[in-house]
Amino acid sequence: MISVIIPTLNEAQRVGAVVQFALSDPNVTEVIVIDDGSVDGTPELAASAGATVVMSTLLGKGASMHDGLMAAQNDVLLYLDGDLTNLDDDLISRMTDPIFIGGADFVKAKFERSAGRVTTLTARPLIQTFFPELNDFTQPLGGIIAARRETLSNLAFENDYGVDVGLFLDAACTGARIVQVDIGRIDHDSQPLQVLGDMATQVLRVILDRAARYGRLNADQIREVREVERITQAALPVILKNIQHSEQLALFDMDGVILNGRFIIELAQQTGKTNELNKFLDHPTLDDGARTRAIASLFAGIPKTIFEQTARQIPLIHGVRRAIVGLRKMGYRVGIVTDSFFIASEIVRRRVFADFSIAHVMRFRDEHATGEVTISPPMLHPGGCADHDICKLNAMLHLTEQMRLDPKNVIAVGDGNNDVCMLRAVGHSFAFQPKTAKVRSAAKRVLENSLLELLDLVSDAPQRA
Repeated sequence: MISVIIPTLNEAQRVGAVVQFALSDPNVTEVIVIDDGSVDGTPELAASAGATVVMSTLLGKGASMHDGLMAAQNDVLLYLDGDLTNLDDDLISRMTDPIFIGGADFVKAKFERSAGRVTTLTARPLIQTFFPELNDFTQPLGGIIAARRETLSNLAFENDYGVDVGLFLDAACTGARIVQVDIGRIDHDSQPLQVLGDMATQVLRVILDRAARYGRLNADQIREVREVERITQAALPVILKNIQHSEQLALFDMDGVILNGRFIIELAQQTGKTNELNKFLDHPTLDDGARTRAIASLFAGIPKTIFEQTARQIPLIHGVRRAIVGLRKMGYRVGIVTDSFFIASEIVRRRVFADFSIAHVMRFRDEHATGEVTISPPMLHPGGCADHDICKLNAMLHLTEQMRLDPKNVIAVGDGNNDVCMLRAVGHSFAFQPKTAKVRSAAKRVLENSLLELLDLVSDAPQRA
């Protein structure tokens, strides 16, 4: 029997038809749609078409694909995209028959399509260079794959556009039997040029990473490419490019508002740095920049994986994912603004389906923290906060100036004294379980119980006005 897994993000136009197509095959016993916080009704349409719908644990196609693997009940899995059309009736059997007859562990679809610029200009030349034995596979980036559960369980799922080629190269280089199956012509929604640029960068990184991993390239070069890419994502122009134009903006603190805990405290506990950290936390005489640099220096030498695991494992505040997705359904761009580190805020952003994050950038070399930190440029503003050089208010001002928004139309949610300046400056400020009386008085409203109260208050605001 077959489990069909469909990762989705805003695929309302076609997802129902893809689900029904999958369920029409007699060997398919379950269709699982893993949703990345869609705001267009995709989960509801998928469920009404007969799918089991699961919210992804982390924003990104790779995480959704892995979540599908974990949720599936069968030993043979088939991945489909949620925007497909013109699928042949026997596609599912053609993709899975090689596995059932014992001739393959991993099946890659071969198909004709009208797009494929990243494949032609980036993926295929690199694969021909570093993995010439795989040059006959025509769609290395294609998301239509079938595989044994055991095979997939031993592969690494990248969490961006590199996931499909990463799985393909890992399967090939770890000895899985791979076959290619021609499924005819299919149609996808074509991507804008901006998205294709991001896709090409991520595919390039993954192919070079695998070339280094399997002894075909120097690994140090790849780690440097990855670090440069990560730092670039924290720059304000990149953030603005990613959120594009919007007339509504909502900003959330991270610690205590999104996370049920404080990242830096959890990191210190994981690394035995608690006593050292306590010397600097909320230090009465250190300015914000000196304190941030002192805290960063404590974690020199700590592996990047510890930072990432900590950001993934801290529990979320109840209802925060629904609150953020709800705001996005109302048309808001939602961002995280935190005094913590960007490596953590980006993981948390993907956990709650926010659009962007602003945070200080911890530097890494050879996959270990250097102890050096770059203060987030958006937190600095020559005409910004009168009381602090580094302030969340400054980040809000940069965003509203570039987006041409009136701060009176901005939502801000915080809980600590470092949120006060931002809360006072926006038109719709909420103190969530405020830590101090100062925070409570800075906000226009206080949320004592649940962040979901925010949705009712925001939706009622125009009527009150």
